[in-house]
Amino acid sequence: MNLFYGFLSGSDNLPKTFTKENGETIQITHHLQKASHLLGGFEMDFIKNFEITIEAYQKYFNQLTNLNRDKIYDDNLQNSDKPDNLKKDFIIEKGWARGCDFVFKYDRKRFYFWTIYSLSVNQRWDGTQTYHPVWDRRHNINLVSSYTFGKKRNWEVNARWNYGSGFPFTPTQGYFPSLNTGSNLGVDPTSMNGSLGYISGPLNSQRLSDYHRLDLSVKWKYNWREHNTLEVTAGCTNAYNRKNIFYRARDTGKKVYQLPILPNLNVSCTF
Repeated sequence: MNLFYGFLSGSDNLPKTFTKENGETIQITHHLQKASHLLGGFEMDFIKNFEITIEAYQKYFNQLTNLNRDKIYDDNLQNSDKPDNLKKDFIIEKGWARGCDFVFKYDRKRFYFWTIYSLSVNQRWDGTQTYHPVWDRRHNINLVSSYTFGKKRNWEVNARWNYGSGFPFTPTQGYFPSLNTGSNLGVDPTSMNGSLGYISGPLNSQRLSDYHRLDLSVKWKYNWREHNTLEVTAGCTNAYNRKNIFYRARDTGKKVYQLPILPNLNVSCTF
């Protein structure tokens, strides 16, 4: 789409004011999302075949739009006396993100090795509380390596290992029987069978377990003509069958994991 349309996009269903962390209340005069970015880094080839890159960044989110998790009233004339943070579809947030990336590369003849370590912190303020968004991952490591062999260099072995510290999530604080009487006020609640309801704990106050997995692949390439190439790749995702948590069901407590060990075979032909 046209960049100008993207700049203008934003919801009008926003609160008229926003409370800063210091208690100061300011007026919301527009619905645009704005941020200030500061980035810097350098790259150095300090020894033959070795390369190091270091980058750091600081981002300040002046105004962000997010779904209102605390909405309990419809935004209509009947609820005109209710505060905006309890009836608007969206809320205003401010926040910041900072971090740094360290990249190390080694490339020599048939062998290639690449590793990166990322350290980052993300934090938000929604007018009432400070929290970490769901993508706030403190540590992330990637190790990638490949080796080419054979007289015609038509064989290649690749390996990738990834580690990530746990993402934040909102814990369950307790359970209660949720009764839905609808518009029938004469129902006896002591004779009803309610559904299972839950009370959320502090927003994103706990962390999931760490994530890591190893991917392996072997590729064979055959050129039978100048522009005709056959490639066969056999690989395995999550080679040591790590049980990486995806989520935990709130009603049963059952753990749901991401993909287990997953072998794959790929054949491609170009002409």
